[in-house]
Amino acid sequence: MPELLDPLGPALGGPDGSNQRTERASLPLPVTESLVGGYRWTEQRLFELLGTWAAEATAPELRVHLDAQSGRHAWHASLWADRLPVRDGVSADELTVAPTVAARVLASLDRSGPEAAPLVAGLYRVVLPRLVTGYANHLRAAAPVGDGPVIRALRLVMSDEVEDWHAGERLVQRLLTHPDDVDSASVATRELESLFVEAGTGEGLTGWPL
Repeated sequence: MPELLDPLGPALGGPDGSNQRTERASLPLPVTESLVGGYRWTEQRLFELLGTWAAEATAPELRVHLDAQSGRHAWHASLWADRLPVRDGVSADELTVAPTVAARVLASLDRSGPEAAPLVAGLYRVVLPRLVTGYANHLRAAAPVGDGPVIRALRLVMSDEVEDWHAGERLVQRLLTHPDDVDSASVATRELESLFVEAGTGEGLTGWPL
C-alpha cells in the first residue's frame, strides 16, 4: 500500500507505525496569532452574514437552516477568541484581523443578490470547503505538545464544519430545480474561486501566514 503523505510535512506514520508528527516543533507565535485571529474574524463574519440572510430569507427551510448555522459560527468565533495567545498589552480584538482574500470573498458573496441558489452554492461549494481545508492544513502542521489547545479547538470546529458542509450541500441540491439555478450557482462559485486564484492564496480560505 502506498504511503499516505502529509503535504505539510513527513508521512502520516513511519514504517514502524509511529506518528512522525510528534517531532514537529510548535508553530511560531506570530503564525498562530495570525491564523487564530483570522479564524475568529471569519467565523464571526459568517455568524453575522448568515444571521442577516436568515432574516431576509422567504423560504422557511432556508431561513431555519441559515439561522441554525449562524449560531454555530458564533460559537466557533467564541472558541477561537479563547485560543488567541495571551500577551501583555495586546487584546484579543487587536489580534482579530480580517484575512484579506476571505474578507473579499465574503463581501462578494453578500452582494450575490436575493437568489438562494447562488448564495448557498457559494457558501457550501467554496467558502466552507476552503475553511475546512485550511483547518485541516493547520491541524497537520501543529505540534501535539506545544499546540495542544489549538489542536483541540481545530478538531471540534472541523467536526462541526464538515457536518454543516454536508448539510449545506444537500440544501444546494434541493434548491437546484431548474437549469437557470444550475447556471447561477455555477457563476457564483466560479466568481468566488477566481478571487482566490487572482490572489494566489492556494489552499484554504484564510491563507497561510508568510
